[in-house]
Amino acid sequence: MSFYRSQSHFETAKRYIPGGVNSPVRAFKSVGGTPPFIRRAEGAQVWDEDNNRYIDFVGSWGPMILGHAHPAVLEAVRESMSNGLSFGAPTTLETELAKEIIRRVPAAEMVRLVNSGTEATMSAIRLARGITGRDKIIKFTGSYHGHADAFLIAAGSGALTMGVPNSPGVTKAAAADTLLAQFNNFESVKSLFENNPSQIAALIVEPVNGNTGTIPPADGFLEKLRAICTEYKALLIYDEVMTGFRIARGGANEKYGVQPDLLTFGKVMGGGMPIGAYAGKKQFMEYIAPAGPVYQAGTLSGNPLAVSAGLATLKLLEEKTYQKLEEAGAFLENEIQQRINHYQWPLSQNRVGSMFTLFFTLGPIRSTEDLANVDLLRFNKFFHALLENGIYIAPSQYEAAFLSTAHSKKDISRTVEIMEKILQKLF
Repeated sequence: MSFYRSQSHFETAKRYIPGGVNSPVRAFKSVGGTPPFIRRAEGAQVWDEDNNRYIDFVGSWGPMILGHAHPAVLEAVRESMSNGLSFGAPTTLETELAKEIIRRVPAAEMVRLVNSGTEATMSAIRLARGITGRDKIIKFTGSYHGHADAFLIAAGSGALTMGVPNSPGVTKAAAADTLLAQFNNFESVKSLFENNPSQIAALIVEPVNGNTGTIPPADGFLEKLRAICTEYKALLIYDEVMTGFRIARGGANEKYGVQPDLLTFGKVMGGGMPIGAYAGKKQFMEYIAPAGPVYQAGTLSGNPLAVSAGLATLKLLEEKTYQKLEEAGAFLENEIQQRINHYQWPLSQNRVGSMFTLFFTLGPIRSTEDLANVDLLRFNKFFHALLENGIYIAPSQYEAAFLSTAHSKKDISRTVEIMEKILQKLF
């Protein structure tokens, strides 16, 4: 494959945009090389500026559950666009989207629309602090909840150590209010509550950790989080920006049956347009202005184009859609696992519905700490070999991959065959 045009575009972009990209992982820093500049997409495929075609498992980092350029979503946007782009005033579409979310998600009784996943999680944390009058929050190492200051914190020497900022610009004060636990390690959570019994406003968790690869919750883990938050009168927040409407019709809240107090959404609910939301029990959501004292606002919140794309997407996501996605995911997982077993490769994989990750280390992978011995050198070679052969996955070992309804059995079979040939050379 030729990447000449993408290379030229990247060099030009770096003169005008920091690092040449508008979101860091796009720059291929962890894998090296030049990112392909994407020109167009349709179904399960994307084309770059050099006219290279790829089977796409990035899916715009999760939103494209119906595949790219789905006709119903495009038509909804066109119809909405013909009426104007933005009003900064209420629309009936916003209410319809809120009702659709509430219809699907057991713990959602009220919804506030925002413009991104970061805005949703940031607002949910502020709401939890406003309700409880407490300052501290618990998050898990390896979990990403957007780029708000409170979330850009790395672990100290142990689970009880206060976090320290791992991005310049994040103050020590912001770090001091963020406590760090280990995903699927309930004892690390329990210790934090015991040492800060009346100071924790909320615990925020990705029910399926998608930012160190796909890591599902251990049996009983979410139930224990629910119980201890109730015991210490802290709010339990599900970050479903990635899992919401992807792993089940009602997201992780439906799939695992454990009720949080607040939830955050993004990605799938916008069908490819920028949007987010936070939702939860009415008694908590009515603390938000103008109903209550906790302030949050946004000129473009509930933008009609994004809301129209989201409504069109969600209306197509019913039980039969998720059954199709589960069948495709199981087929992919089984095909890969047969080859891992046959060749005895030191690989492992996790999958939850249409989210999956192939890890370049022996499993099982249950937490961020289990990734300490990942073979990044081999993964990077694997990534570039896939790209050269027309398979597009995220440029990081620590990201999930995504299936869509547009991925055919032929697409998956071809992908596995290419993976097999590449892995034979790598091991």
